[in-house]
Amino acid sequence: MSTQRARSTTPTALAALALTAAVALTACGGDADEAADVPKTATGSLEQLAKQAECNPNIQTDAKELRQANCATKDGKYVLATFATDRGQREWINEANDYGGSYLVGRKWVAVGDEKVVTALRGRLGGTVESGASHGGHSGSSAGSGGNEDEHSGHH
Repeated sequence: MSTQRARSTTPTALAALALTAAVALTACGGDADEAADVPKTATGSLEQLAKQAECNPNIQTDAKELRQANCATKDGKYVLATFATDRGQREWINEANDYGGSYLVGRKWVAVGDEKVVTALRGRLGGTVESGASHGGHSGSSAGSGGNEDEHSGHH
C-alpha cells in the first residue's frame, strides 16, 4: 500500500482519523489498571516506537504534524500515531475521546486499540492508559500524562 503524503492536517482530518481508529479498533473491557512491570515511557519516531512494540508499521498518514500507522502483533491490532507537538497530540486525543476506546499515551505518541491490546503494549512502551468518554462507568487508569482534561468532562 502506498504512503499517503499530506502537508497539513486540519481539525476535520484529525477527527476523521480519530473516528477511523476508534471505530475500527475499540471494545469495552474490564479493569485495565495493571501497573506491574511497566517500563519507562518510550520515546522516538514512529518507526522506533513500532520496533519497540514489536510491530511492522503499515504507514497510513505521513504528514508534518501527524504520522500514523496500523500495527498488528500477537496481542491484536492497533493504531500507532506520533505527533509533532504536545498540543497536536492533546487535540487529537480530545477529539478521539468522544468516540470511546482505550489509548496508551506517551510523550508525542498514542496507541489506540481495545483495552487488552493497550494493556499489553503498556508492558513494552510504558505510558499512561486513558479511556474514551463513551465508555462511561469506568474511569480508566489515569489521565496524568500531563494533558489538560478540563475541557472534557463528559459528552459534548
